[in-house]
Amino acid sequence: MISTQRLVLRSLKPSDSERIAALAGVWDVASMTGRIPYPYSQADALNWVTGVADGEMVFGIDHAGELIGICGYSREGNRVAVLGYWIGQPYWRRGFATEAARALIDYGFTKGGIKRFIARHFNENDASARVLRKIGFRTSGTGMGWCEARQAEFAVKTYDLRRPWTTALKSTALKARAS
Repeated sequence: MISTQRLVLRSLKPSDSERIAALAGVWDVASMTGRIPYPYSQADALNWVTGVADGEMVFGIDHAGELIGICGYSREGNRVAVLGYWIGQPYWRRGFATEAARALIDYGFTKGGIKRFIARHFNENDASARVLRKIGFRTSGTGMGWCEARQAEFAVKTYDLRRPWTTALKSTALKARAS
């Protein structure tokens, strides 16, 4: 569990599948992600929750005791991870994605052994671009990415964030205190 000023990032439970399907099954959410199909049923959500792959760290984002979105990362290579997140539409424009992603990245850098994060968003997803810039990501390229909801590839922007040396020092100090 990871706590921020307003949020709790916690493990997912099968009972979250109904809420996940209701929030992620909205076209405006699903169509901006790579992996969420549309329509997105409770059975789809349950299959995903119970089948999170090895190497993936996935958290439910709770605000005021209610699940409002998902964030996580999957490992891609040695000490590199790909960041992913979505927030349910009723909770947009409140800074929740930024707050959750920032906490997750700090966790990855200090406890997850991650040295570099990669993130991607579809070109038309200006909200994700703002989130990534706010938390320190820098544009590193462009390409094409699959959208399961739209069943096609679309242009994406790729971003990169490397672990700051101060975080590496903090991580080393935490390990020393634990021994």
